[in-house]
Amino acid sequence: MTSKLHKPKMSTVQIINMSIGFLGIQTGFALQNGNASRILQTFGADVEHLSLFWLAAPITGMVVQPIIGYYSDRTWNKIGRRKPYFLIGAILTAIALILMPNAALFTALLPPLLVGAGMLTIMDASINVTMEPFRALVADNLPSAQRSLGFSIQTFIIGFGAVVGSWLPYVLAHYFGVEGTAAEGMIPPNVIYSFYCGAAILLLSILWTLCTTKEYSPEEIVSFEDAVLEVENTKHRSGLLAIAEDFKLMPITMKQLGTVQFFSWFALFMMWVYTTPAIAEHIFYLKDGEKSKLYMDAANWVGVLFGIYNGVSAIYALFLAKIANKYGRKQTHAFSLTMGGLGLISIFLIKDPTFLIIPMIGVGLAWGSILAMPYAILSDTLPAKKMGVYMGIFNFFITFPQIVCGFLGGYMIKLFFNSNSIYGILLAGIFMLLGALSVLRIKDKI
Repeated sequence: MTSKLHKPKMSTVQIINMSIGFLGIQTGFALQNGNASRILQTFGADVEHLSLFWLAAPITGMVVQPIIGYYSDRTWNKIGRRKPYFLIGAILTAIALILMPNAALFTALLPPLLVGAGMLTIMDASINVTMEPFRALVADNLPSAQRSLGFSIQTFIIGFGAVVGSWLPYVLAHYFGVEGTAAEGMIPPNVIYSFYCGAAILLLSILWTLCTTKEYSPEEIVSFEDAVLEVENTKHRSGLLAIAEDFKLMPITMKQLGTVQFFSWFALFMMWVYTTPAIAEHIFYLKDGEKSKLYMDAANWVGVLFGIYNGVSAIYALFLAKIANKYGRKQTHAFSLTMGGLGLISIFLIKDPTFLIIPMIGVGLAWGSILAMPYAILSDTLPAKKMGVYMGIFNFFITFPQIVCGFLGGYMIKLFFNSNSIYGILLAGIFMLLGALSVLRIKDKI
C-alpha cells in the first residue's frame, strides 16, 4: 500500500498569485451588482419586477456551476485542470461587460428591457463559468491547515476587486469629468466606460493567475494525505446522473451549511436588488419611477457604499483566519452575520446619506465571512476527486434562495409594503440574523 504524501504548503505570494484572478471576476460582479438595477430601470423596469430580472444570476449559477465543477474534476490537458474553464469564462465575461451597458444599440431588433435582461443573463452565465473553478483550485492546491488562510486571502482580493468595480462610475464622474447623466432611455457614459475598464481588469488578472500558478494533476491530489475518501463509487454513472448521485450523498456538514446559506444569500439578494431604489426613495426622497440627475447621484452613492462594504470585507479577511483559529469558524461566522443583519436593519432608521457608511461596516463583516468561512468549513469534508463538483453543488445553496427571493421578493414588497423598497432592506437584515442563528448548529472541526 502506497503511503500518503504531505501536500506542500504555499507561500503567501503563491496564494495571492493563485487568487488574483478573482480581482477581475469581482470587479465585473460588483459593476453588475451596483448598476444592473439602474440599467434595467433606465430601460423601463418597475421596482416590483426588478427581482425577476435579477433571477438570471442564480438560475444560471444553479445550472452552470455543478456542470463546470463536474467536468473540471475530469479535465487534464496542457493548460491544466481548472484553468481552461476560468480562461474561457473570463473571455466570455469580458465580452458581456462590453455589451451590457450598450444594450440600447440593439433595440432596433428587440425591446430595450428584453435586451438588457438578455445581456444580464449572458454575463451571469459567463461569470459562473469563471468563478466555480477558482473555489476548487484553492481547495486543490492548499493543505487543510492553510485553507482558512487561502479563502481569507481570496476574500481580500474579492473585496479589493469589488471596491474597484463599485467605485468606478463615481470616480469617473467626479474625478475624471466623464458625464454622469444621459438622455432618456440611455446609459450614462461613466457607467459604460466603467464596464470597459472592468473587462480589461478581468482579462489581465486571469492571465496573471494562468501564468503564475501550477496545478496538481488529479493523481497527485489523491496521493496527498488530506484527501477525503469518496463517500461512494459513482463511476458507473456520468454527467447529470452522477451530479444527482453526488447531491444525494453530500456530507452532513454541507446540508447544515445549506440552511445558513439560504438565509444569508436571500438577504444579500434583497440588498443588491433594492438598495438603489431604497436609497433613492428613502434617503434622497425621489418618487417611485422618477429618473433625474438626483437619481443618478443616488445610484452613484450606492456604488460608493457597496465599495465601502467590500473594502471592509477585504480588510476583515486579513484577520479572519486568526480569528477563526482562536474562536472557531462557526462562532466567527455567526458574529459576522449578526453584524451584517444589524447593519441592514439600521438603514431603515437613517436619513442622512453620509451616515449610511456606518451600516456598511457591518455588511462588510458579513460579506467577508460569507465568502470565506463556509468554504473553509466545507472543503475539509469533501472527497478530493470531487472537489469541483461538490463546490458546484454547494452553489445550489447560494442560488436557490436567490431564486426564491427573485420570485417572491418583488411581490412581497408590492403587496405588503406598497412597493416601498426600504422594506426590502429591512427584510434582508432579518434574514441575515436568522442565518447567524442557524450557524450555531453546524458541526465543525475548528
